[in-house]
Amino acid sequence: MALLLCLVCLTAALAHGCLHCHSNFSKKFSFYRHHVNFKSWWVGDIPVSGALLTDWSDDTMKELHLAIPAEITREKLDQVATAVYQMMDQLYQGKMYFPGYFPNELRNIFREQVHLIQNAIIESRIDCQHRCGIFQYETISCNNCTDSHVACFGYNCESSAQWKSAVQGLLNYVNNWHNLVSPALRCLEPPHLANLTLEDAAECLKQH
Repeated sequence: MALLLCLVCLTAALAHGCLHCHSNFSKKFSFYRHHVNFKSWWVGDIPVSGALLTDWSDDTMKELHLAIPAEITREKLDQVATAVYQMMDQLYQGKMYFPGYFPNELRNIFREQVHLIQNAIIESRIDCQHRCGIFQYETISCNNCTDSHVACFGYNCESSAQWKSAVQGLLNYVNNWHNLVSPALRCLEPPHLANLTLEDAAECLKQH
């Protein structure tokens, strides 16, 4: 358990946020940050809005609260990014706003973005599980923006023959995964985790 908590902390520390992985993110948010001074009549709104934009990526990961890995397909990332940029661009088209309005609108867009990302990730997983047997699809890891893939087992099998093929595919996948695991890391496989201490885990990783 201590190892798992440690890994969760490490993941949070490396988190970049899903939208951060989009190719236009840096350009768009650089523009938003540099033009924030012209969006409110009240000087107090400027540092608040600037902090919201600066911390956008890290705050996104903190707010996702997903029970599954934060991995999104490129297609859905493009859809989320397009929606967010449209909302932001529309907000920036307006002239200067009365005190408090601009940062509040930024928070609203931020919350909508989190909701869109959550739905995109969950929808892909549900679509995957509606298939029959093992299925993999390409994704981007929101933690570090690297290419990844998600594998799931779908239960939408309609015949005994399909079920037999699905189960055999699952066994093959597990066996292939087992063969790919370095012997130095076998100590981290599920059968050994129950009695694994943090010291044992550190020693295991050191051997790798």
